[in-house]
Amino acid sequence: MARYTGPVCKLCRREGQKLFLKGTKCYTEKCPIERRAYPPGQHGPAQARRRKQSDYAVQLREKQKVKRMYGLQERQFRNLFERAASQEGMTGENLLVGLETRLDNVVFRLGFAQSRSQARQLVRHRHVQVNGTLVDIPSYFVKPGDDIAIRTKSQELAVVEGALTSRTRPSLVEWLTLDQKNRVARMVRKPTRDDISAEIQEQLIVELYSK
Repeated sequence: MARYTGPVCKLCRREGQKLFLKGTKCYTEKCPIERRAYPPGQHGPAQARRRKQSDYAVQLREKQKVKRMYGLQERQFRNLFERAASQEGMTGENLLVGLETRLDNVVFRLGFAQSRSQARQLVRHRHVQVNGTLVDIPSYFVKPGDDIAIRTKSQELAVVEGALTSRTRPSLVEWLTLDQKNRVARMVRKPTRDDISAEIQEQLIVELYSK
């Protein structure tokens, strides 16, 4: 499946805020958005001067922001939305919980990788186990009670070691527990909307896809 391979800082500039696509590096490097607070391209400054966007444009930008934040393609994101809509409860909250419980995001939240793209690579290269079984599907949904571990042969990987010892490593979320020494973790409960601190207006995404 095609995936964006260009400069990720351009994506942050397009959305007008830091998406932390470089993971912990975003805390230490000076982001281009701080120097050029307008969308990329020759018409970027003109777009920044526009005072008002249509409702559709606001909804689209929110969807694009979240999609890029979690590193999904449009079809993946749409499928996840349809799954969320078919579940009980609020669709927007179900969508965010679905994004958070993807294996690649869980590996990132545990601090085994410095970004979601790096976590996705760890999963695809068969370095991650769920309940003792190798899983190489980043979109695998982790459930409460599942054990997530870096396989024994991969525990000393420089990528994993560097992520776990990074000074800018985010705090561990409450719905996960981690045995850092043995590189083993567990999802103790399903995340809730209150556990997701990112500035996301999920209702805008629901309105966009409900048209």
